[in-house]
Amino acid sequence: MAIKDILVHLDASARSGVRLAAAADLALRHGAHLTAVFVIEQLPSALFYGDPGGFVDARLVQEMVDKIRERATVEARRVEQDFRERLRHDGTEGEWRLVEGAAADMVALHARYADLAVLGQHDPDDTAISSASQVVANTLLSSGRPLLVVPYTGAIATLGQTVLVGWKSTRESARAVNDALPLLRQAQSVTVLAINPERGIGGDGDVPAADIALHLARHGVKAAAAHTVAAEISAGDALLNHADDIGADLIVAGGYGHTRLREFAFGGVTRTLLTTMTVPVFLSH
Repeated sequence: MAIKDILVHLDASARSGVRLAAAADLALRHGAHLTAVFVIEQLPSALFYGDPGGFVDARLVQEMVDKIRERATVEARRVEQDFRERLRHDGTEGEWRLVEGAAADMVALHARYADLAVLGQHDPDDTAISSASQVVANTLLSSGRPLLVVPYTGAIATLGQTVLVGWKSTRESARAVNDALPLLRQAQSVTVLAINPERGIGGDGDVPAADIALHLARHGVKAAAAHTVAAEISAGDALLNHADDIGADLIVAGGYGHTRLREFAFGGVTRTLLTTMTVPVFLSH
């Protein structure tokens, strides 16, 4: 698979520009078309606030709703200017999409028409943007596309030069490795790490991670196989620790989870990565 269509979710948050920079860099490196989507959260009309007792002034409510929408539109114009300037600077093809609706649904919808979606990790201190975690969760589980999730803190000096692949002999891990091949081919260093490996042909093999490293070699990716036993910490923390040890600037992993009645439940490693990531994370479900 080649990366020829990249979607980036932009908003009014302070880290939106960091996501744009990451997505634009990838678009430039892969010769990809870059699409930005900005979602104005759908607001109810004054009729939603209907008051049988007559204590609510529908006109005032509508004015309030209109002002909120107007403020969001002004913010969108500012972000659009930055996006178009980045396209002009890089000489990259792209397009701007301004849509209204529930951000989690709209981003997932638009991601289905891209090879990769670049999203932001939820920032618990940013009360102005409260839907980031739902955007990531819904897009991961319902778009059918891989995600690159950018941390809500820290600088991103490089992306994809030193890559750590969290490997487990599962469908999700296999999907993530396959989807990440375009990035892995461009990496200077790739390490495949099996954590608490299960031995044998039904697990991670007699030499954990060696089989998938050999598979990558046939695709032109020189990867080192490694394994570790995490007895006192979670597998997710072990993965993050190893990423720090080797100076990784990208983690590739399978995204484990399911949705039920709009509630998202993630596996332990995925949950740890989404909440405490220190570098960008590439996820496939």
